[in-house]
Amino acid sequence: MNTDKSGTSDQIGSLNTLGYSPIPLKEYLEYIGTISNGLKYRDHYKPFIISVTGPEDDVVECYKLITEQQKHVRMVLAMEVNLSCPNIPGKPPPAYSSASLLSYLTALKKEIGRQLEPLEQSHPHAGHIHVPIGIKTPPYTYHDQFQAMIDALLGSAKAEPVHLPCPVSFITATNTLGSSLLLEPVLKDAEPLYETFERTVNSANATGVGGLAGAPLHPLALGNVHTIKGLLFQHDELQGVQIIGVGGVEDSAGFRRMRAVGASAVGVGTALGRKGVDVFREIGEGARGDA
Repeated sequence: MNTDKSGTSDQIGSLNTLGYSPIPLKEYLEYIGTISNGLKYRDHYKPFIISVTGPEDDVVECYKLITEQQKHVRMVLAMEVNLSCPNIPGKPPPAYSSASLLSYLTALKKEIGRQLEPLEQSHPHAGHIHVPIGIKTPPYTYHDQFQAMIDALLGSAKAEPVHLPCPVSFITATNTLGSSLLLEPVLKDAEPLYETFERTVNSANATGVGGLAGAPLHPLALGNVHTIKGLLFQHDELQGVQIIGVGGVEDSAGFRRMRAVGASAVGVGTALGRKGVDVFREIGEGARGDA
């Protein structure tokens, strides 16, 4: 999670103003290779979801690099295409446009077909496994936005090569809510000047505007997961698409809510920043205790 102000015990939200990571994909893949090489025979090989973004050609190139790395590591890799980042100037999120999203998915499906074609020719009846692809969606707030995403998924299922299904295996819902701003009063002699404010966190463009996450986003994230799951079920071509529910989960109750509305897996970001990795034990033990 990118945030430039650490949360404290009385802060349950976060504001993401940093944007994309400056570390290139090849370095992340090297990290994964190092982790894989350090694993022992009986270690649990947890999957890695690698989030990427950029123009279509760059995303396809990322997929090629991840696919190649999959041959050399023990854990399962997946690629999440983040087309929903809300705070990059001049770069409106493609995930809000059905045509833009479809263009990405079509390009990725062609690459999957290119990778599988030699295998299909030599072993036409063998099962083939490729690196799963997911998309990270922005917070949708009205029906047409959800439908545009579904239309893109359906369109990709019909795109060449037609014998392959929709290339999306999972949807991560949802990203941060953009255009959010936190202000705090300027102090003079330890007293606040209530008519004078300054931005709470900094940002690359010096506005302090960024993406809201954490507990304030939780109801919207639940609504997005619920709506997307319901729409996926309406189409046979999309019923296999899984959802990773993200947004404001900080305890076992939030985990159970995400699962109840259709999330197959649940992500934690802001609470991880506040509580550290122990938050996962806390949520897991709470979920088991409530079962």
